[in-house]
Amino acid sequence: MGSSPYTVAAIVAVTLVTVVIGAYGLRMARTTSDFLVASRAISPTWNAAAIGGEYLSAASFLGVAGLVLKHGVDVLWYPVGFASGYLALLLFVAAPLRRSGAFTLPDFCEVRLRSRRLRKLATAFVLFIGWLYLVPQLQGAGLTLATVTGSPYALGALLVGGVVTANVALGGMRAITFVQAFQYWLKLTALAVPVIFLALHWQATDRPPVTPVGGTTFPRATTVVVERPATLTFPDGATLEVGHGERLEFAVGTPVPRVSGVDAEFGGDWLLPGDRHREDGGLFGTYSLILATFLGTMGLPHVLVRFYTNPDGAAARRTTLVVLALVGLFYLFPTLYGVLGRIYTPHLLMTGETDAVVLLLPGAALGSGLLGQLLGALVAAGAFAAFLSTSSGLLTSVAGVLSTDVFGRGGMAQPGSVRGFRISAVLAGAVPTLLALNVFGLDVSQVVGMAFAVAASTFCPLLVLGIWWRGLTDVGAAAGIVAGGGASVLAVLVTVAGPPMAPWPATLIGQPAAWTVPLSFLVMLVGSALTRRRVPADVGTTMLRLHAPEPLRPEPDRPRTAPAAGVRTAGTVKA
Repeated sequence: MGSSPYTVAAIVAVTLVTVVIGAYGLRMARTTSDFLVASRAISPTWNAAAIGGEYLSAASFLGVAGLVLKHGVDVLWYPVGFASGYLALLLFVAAPLRRSGAFTLPDFCEVRLRSRRLRKLATAFVLFIGWLYLVPQLQGAGLTLATVTGSPYALGALLVGGVVTANVALGGMRAITFVQAFQYWLKLTALAVPVIFLALHWQATDRPPVTPVGGTTFPRATTVVVERPATLTFPDGATLEVGHGERLEFAVGTPVPRVSGVDAEFGGDWLLPGDRHREDGGLFGTYSLILATFLGTMGLPHVLVRFYTNPDGAAARRTTLVVLALVGLFYLFPTLYGVLGRIYTPHLLMTGETDAVVLLLPGAALGSGLLGQLLGALVAAGAFAAFLSTSSGLLTSVAGVLSTDVFGRGGMAQPGSVRGFRISAVLAGAVPTLLALNVFGLDVSQVVGMAFAVAASTFCPLLVLGIWWRGLTDVGAAAGIVAGGGASVLAVLVTVAGPPMAPWPATLIGQPAAWTVPLSFLVMLVGSALTRRRVPADVGTTMLRLHAPEPLRPEPDRPRTAPAAGVRTAGTVKA
């Protein structure tokens, strides 16, 4: 797809609006509390929109549609799990976590279990999850800009990385709250409006999603440039070996061939659950994916930090209810893009660029006229908003942990200071940007799914047991995090950089949550039972603070961080 003046203008507009809103928020960010938790003064409605903005990432905007295009209805568990994860948050975590008085996940570890070593361990996993989640956002930005403008891949990653780092470093949580709330509604509009026109066009042309015999066909004459060597298998059994850079011409109505390495079903099988052509534990992988997305949400640092910004526990619960509605509404649309992409952009199954289906679909279905260009520009703007908003939330959570637990305590700045936060934001943005420029070939949703698996295997057991079980100890919690989290991190590394594996081992490693989450829970329970003498002496007071209504609960008793010199903190006057 060539460069479009509308597309470029839309991306520039989104970037400028993001900077302007961030600058507006900067005027209100004057205290360390503003930078870390927006002074705990965000209303449930604003906070829910901001959570929706940061949670609906590249995996949601681009990846889900690409997976539906490639694999069919089996992958609908991704959006189901992404959305339903907030139900677990509502039931088990949201209100008690807000009542804890913590600023970050490592902070909660010290508040609940009084352990500095556990805090350091939690810090390491927050950084790993945050950076692992940030990489696909920047990759998606590079893919989007390269797809819609023809610019180098690196430009999109550098642009998003630079804008987000500047916004977070200058305005912190207070500034990005307004940015993310705006970007949620932009993303929803960017998907909803084009899909209405696409569905009407589909109905007008009366084109079925698949042909009864021969499978998916090309809707128009199409030229495909092969990205990597592959074997093409046509419905009649004929095969064709193709190499990198080879150009193939397909006439209207030609069946789309199966591509080696791409699980593209023919005919109506694509619309049915279950893969009949594989014996690699597909059902196990599905259950593992459900567990990772459902429980991983409550362990994502950038989601949890949002609940610290609510005024009280009741507001945190109301926020979660609104988020469920907003996220559920959004996920209706990527699925439709995947189905319509099967009709109008089947060549993406051959190029391997299925994540680009949302970007290319308006032009492919509606042509290169004004309507197709305008809708394509709107979708590109929404995609860029997805990268900016999610990256902002991730960067804020990582920078908050770096500033309070790494840089501040290392002497570069006072713990929790604004100066330390800004230094941390620059480093937090630089690491994933460098990784995104050097890591290629992974599906956006696959990488995000890995981050969910790590979160589900570390912080989910810690939060559930820490909030609801008095007997948890620091040794038991640390052992569970090392066992479950270490196993999931190893699975991620093997998946990304390891050798090809047989089907069953590949499923166990690629979708590890089904065994790493139970492992983490079990080790925490057994480890705590063996070290019950290490249960904090004030556990009764802590549990009362977590569960009692706000007017009745005792004030938190935890170490306070000192403000930076010359910076006004909550309740003080600027020097």
